[in-house]
Amino acid sequence: MTTPRGRAPRGFASATVPRHLARGALGFGALAGALALLPALGPLSLLLLPAGLVALRGCPMCWVMGLAETVSAGRLRRSCADGRCELTTAR
Repeated sequence: MTTPRGRAPRGFASATVPRHLARGALGFGALAGALALLPALGPLSLLLLPAGLVALRGCPMCWVMGLAETVSAGRLRRSCADGRCELTTAR
């Protein structure tokens, strides 16, 4: 899987922002559904919790970090020379 700029996503980033937002909607929806359906379905509704956590790649904060990584993907470039690294904006 590669990003639109041809770079493989790293960390918690997705290939595109819409794909990441869809994962968030699925994950947060499953977590909310598990809690909302608890009175109606009982402990059976808790089966949605693992699905929500998988969609969010571990936790809601992991999803937020991935959103930041996805949005910033390809906008910064790291260059290292003589043991010194710098971040510059990609052009």
